[in-house]
Order: sequence, then C-alpha cells, then structure tokens
Amino acid sequence: MRTEISKTNEQVSMKFVTLVSMVSALGGLLFGFDTAVVSGAIGFMEEHFDLTKLQVGWAVSSLIIGCIVGAAMSGILGDRFGRKRVLIAAAILFIISSIGSAIPESFSGFIIARIIGGIGIGITSTLCPLYNAEIAPAKFRGRLVALNQLAIVTGIFLTYFVNLWISNSGDAAWSVTSAWRWMFGVGAVPGLLFLVLLFFVPESPRWLIKQGRAAAALPILLRIHGEELAKKEVLDIKQSFEQESGSIKQLFSPGLRIALIVGVGLAFLQQVTGINAVMYYAPEIFKATGAGTNASLVQTILVGFINFLFTIVALWLIDKVGRKALLLVGSASMAICLLVIGIAFQTGHTTGPLVLVFILLYVASFAISLGPVVWVIMSEIFPNRIRGKATAIAAMVLWAADYLVSQTFPPLLGSAGPAATFWIYGAMALIAFLFTWRIVPETKGKSLEEIESLWAK
Repeated sequence: MRTEISKTNEQVSMKFVTLVSMVSALGGLLFGFDTAVVSGAIGFMEEHFDLTKLQVGWAVSSLIIGCIVGAAMSGILGDRFGRKRVLIAAAILFIISSIGSAIPESFSGFIIARIIGGIGIGITSTLCPLYNAEIAPAKFRGRLVALNQLAIVTGIFLTYFVNLWISNSGDAAWSVTSAWRWMFGVGAVPGLLFLVLLFFVPESPRWLIKQGRAAAALPILLRIHGEELAKKEVLDIKQSFEQESGSIKQLFSPGLRIALIVGVGLAFLQQVTGINAVMYYAPEIFKATGAGTNASLVQTILVGFINFLFTIVALWLIDKVGRKALLLVGSASMAICLLVIGIAFQTGHTTGPLVLVFILLYVASFAISLGPVVWVIMSEIFPNRIRGKATAIAAMVLWAADYLVSQTFPPLLGSAGPAATFWIYGAMALIAFLFTWRIVPETKGKSLEEIESLWAK
C-alpha cells in the first residue's frame, strides 16, 4: 500500500516538474527560432538592403553579440533578482526584437533589434537550463534539462517550415520587400506565450533558500520530492550555502578549478565542432554540392528533422546511459562524419547523396551528445552559491565560440576550401572526444549537492 502511494506521489510530482520544465524550456524554442530564422530571410534582405558580404555576415552574427552580452549579464541578474523575474524580462526583450526586426526601414535599425533579441536569448540560454536543473529531481534531471535542447531544435525545425511557407506566399518581388519581415515578426507569438506562462511557474527553490526564504521554498520542494525528501533537500541546500563563499575566486580553488575547465571546455568545443556553420549556412553548403535553391531548402528541412528526432532519442538515453557515454560516442561519430565529408569535397564526389547522408549522420551524432549534454552538464556541475555566475561564464564562452564559427566559416570556405574546413571541425570533434575521456566526470543520478561534494573530493 505504501509503495503504491509512493508511486502515485512520484507521478504527481513528475507531472508538476515536467510542466514547469516545459514552460521554462520555451525559452529554448525562442533560442531555436531566432538562430534559424535568419537562414531563410538573409537572401531576401541582401537584395532589399543591397548588402555587402561583410554586412551579410553582420546580419547573421549581430544576434550572437547580443547573446554574449545577455549570457554575461544573466548570472549576476539571476542571482540578484531571481531566475523567474529575469526570464520574464528576457521574454519582453525577445518580443521587442521580433517586432523591431520586422519593421525597420534601415539596416542599422534591423541590427539594433537583433542585438536586443540576442540579449534576451543569451539570458534564456543560461537561465532556462539552470532553472530546470535546480527544480528537477536528480533521477530525471538529465532529461528535464535536455528539454531545453529539444525546444531549441523544435524551434529550428519549425522555423524552416515557416520560412518556406512565407517565402512561397508571394512572388519574388514580394519576398524581397515583405517575406523576410513576416519571418522575423512571427517570432512575437511564441515570445508572448513564453511571457504569459512564466507567471504561472514557481521561483527556483534553491534561489529562494539562498535568499534566506526557506519557508517559501519548502512548498515547492514538497511538490517535487514529498515531505521526507523535501526536508532533507532543504537541509542539504542550506548546508551547501554555508560551506561556500559565493565568490568567483572560489572557481579557481583546487577541485572546483576542474569544474570550471569542464564547463568552459565543453561550451567551447560544442561550437567549434562546426554545428552552427551547418545550421546557419546549410542551404549554401547544399548548393555547393550542386543542389538547386528549392532542393537545398528541402535538404535543410531534412537536417532540422534529424536534429529534432535524435534530440528526442537523447532525452530517452541521457538518464539511462549517462552524460559521458553519450559525449564519447557522439563526438567520435562526428569526427568520422566530418572526415568523410571533407574527403568527398576533396575528391569531387559531391553530386550524389554521400555529402547529404554524412551531414545528416553528423547532425544526428551532435543531437544525441554535444547538443543536449553540454547544456545539462553546464547547469549541474557548479556549486549552489556560485552556479548562476559560473554557468553564465560558460554560456558566454559558448556564444563567443558560436560567433567565431559564424564569422569565420564563409571566409574559411572561400580560402581553405570546403574539404579543409570540414577537416578542421573534425579535428575539433576529436579533441572533444579526448577532453571528455580524460576530464569530464559522470554526473548521472547525483543530486546537485552530491556533484558539488564530488569536486571537493
């Protein structure tokens, strides 16, 4: 009888935590939308504003500048005002950006709007997975945090369809003058949904305890864990705060220095393995293999579908096989795929399905490993008192690496050629494998406080 009651309570708590985590993960949907929408709009904008190649790169990467700023601010703001309030502010910034990107009469006005949106995305990219990690039971934390990555790839996948539908809604002249405006403007809809739903989720219980508001945190933990575990959780969290200084200097102390290396290293490697070069420039890559414009857009949608499908697989695997195993398998597979793609371009075997097949395998490998797992590890490896600031540092490095890749991919493709470009990314994937093998610990099934004590040992 007691076992049945326990199972029922666990099911109820999981429904509550899953619903709350899904609302938080909507920030990932905005992330995915904003990073993918420019791929369908940039060609029309280039003609409308008569952009140079340098300006085309700026149109793509200006969002990332905002993301770097937003990620840098997120830790301090999240620790000062709470995860929930800062996410509400980020949703408002995203709505302003969506509307502002759709109505500008000048290219400068568009860039300003995109940077504003980037600040919002930088904040959500840090705080959404961090919030989910702080509210999730240890047993299911991997998949609940990875919901954020699923939301990201869902946003990317849906945006490819929205872009294709809007671009086919008028003639060529209408596309140049108006289609790209609708592509950006439609982002206000999920932004508004995210804003409204945030008012119905609780604040992070760990942040509340940090503020000395254990009485406010206890009802939330009761809904997550039940009475006995909730009280123990409160005591464990309180004890972890008593043992920590909350200073950035703490991250450079023996033990925790490794946590910082793991978080920052994985954040950097996630991007320099080239995933966003494929996501941002997929149509151009497929055109280089001889595909026409429509065929390249269809193949790009296929890339989005594979990314979406294998992220779902990752959600199923992450709490079963663990973080480290997924990272090792995925990074090794990515290295092999990038090697083959480079060979295909070097030898001229690009007209058949070979490049498409291995790009899809590469994306699938990323989607079950570096894509979701890096965000999970970043959100769980740092101590309670310093988690917001430390996660923000790792996220800032991730976005800076994303900017580096997005800015260097077109000139690298033009000067070194596609073969060498993909081999460079393949070398980075191999480094990611070695880095994981030698340094990254397994955190599956451990509470945040247990992971914290792991570094002390």
